[in-house]
Amino acid sequence: MPYESFYARFPEIAEKETRTITVINHEGIPKGNYGLIEMYCNEPACDCRRVFFDVYDWKRGTSMAIIAYGWESEKFYTRWLGDNDPRMIHDLQGPVLNFGSPQSKYAPAFLALIEGVLKDSRYVSRLKRHYRIFKDAVNRRKPQENDDLTKKVSLSVKAGDKTVRKSKKTRRGRGRVCRQ
Repeated sequence: MPYESFYARFPEIAEKETRTITVINHEGIPKGNYGLIEMYCNEPACDCRRVFFDVYDWKRGTSMAIIAYGWESEKFYTRWLGDNDPRMIHDLQGPVLNFGSPQSKYAPAFLALIEGVLKDSRYVSRLKRHYRIFKDAVNRRKPQENDDLTKKVSLSVKAGDKTVRKSKKTRRGRGRVCRQ
């Protein structure tokens, strides 16, 4: 499932509101400035209420960790997922290191640092606002005839002893749940 940076759609807001962490003296993290680059799911039908942080080392120009964070309750994610597996729900709620992403050797230390950052309720409110802005933009977008998000599907429907062929346009990803 595709995640897209907030910056890609809203560069002016992202330039003003991207959180940067300055590490001066930490035993598990090299000295430097690290941006928390926000990424959100760009599936129109998805409402996962999560953000992925690419903890980006500005000086070295590299990703140090990918951390997922969902701010909703266990009840919300159980309903959204349609499953109450405690491990899966924990991974949806976060913050957690994203299992499918490459991580540096410093990733666990960054996770601990981000857990502290997420105690700032104003920052979490900002993330929720960014999520809503992003998802509103994703859901407002109308597919065009030649848009690669739209595809034509042929259906064969059996009606009695006849097979009828129909075509319709569908949105790729519609109805899929975005999980990472």
